[in-house]
Amino acid sequence: MSGKIFSIPNAFTAARICLIPCFVVSFYLPIPQAGVITAGIFCLAGFTDWLDGFLARLLNQTSRFGAFLDPVADKLIVAVALVLLVGEYGKFWLTIPAAIIVSREIAISALREWMAEIGKRTKVSVSYIGKVKTFIQIISIIILLAHPADWDLPWVKVGVILMYIAAYLTLWSMVSYMRAAWDTILEQGA
Repeated sequence: MSGKIFSIPNAFTAARICLIPCFVVSFYLPIPQAGVITAGIFCLAGFTDWLDGFLARLLNQTSRFGAFLDPVADKLIVAVALVLLVGEYGKFWLTIPAAIIVSREIAISALREWMAEIGKRTKVSVSYIGKVKTFIQIISIIILLAHPADWDLPWVKVGVILMYIAAYLTLWSMVSYMRAAWDTILEQGA
């Protein structure tokens, strides 16, 4: 890893964080297209996530700061989107998977930080199931942001079903990470 904090990939990651206020403001715009605009900003943020990783590898501009900031940016925008959706839909049907997803993100981030502190970070690196979970979660959020909170709309039902699938995969991946770290947890706890 190079030591550059100021790099093109890190600029895209910072831009993703800067999109969060735009994302929130667009959500509350008093126009019929507010949901579609918000979903578009969320998609733009997702594109910057892909782009910063691609450029970091292409330009050999990876950094510890970028490795730290990238997942923070991802978790922030997803958490804000889930808070907005729970507030908009106002139903426990959406609150349950949102709470599971946010809780898992906090728990696994803390686990990764602790494992890194003791030099065992690779035991809890991102898994394939985590990537699938993220993809399904993102699609669900885009669908729910783009459509008004109307439970009779078929796309809203699809979005909620996908959110539950993402929550299930969230729990599954959390169990996988905990299993991978369990020996270390027992060893360090003794």
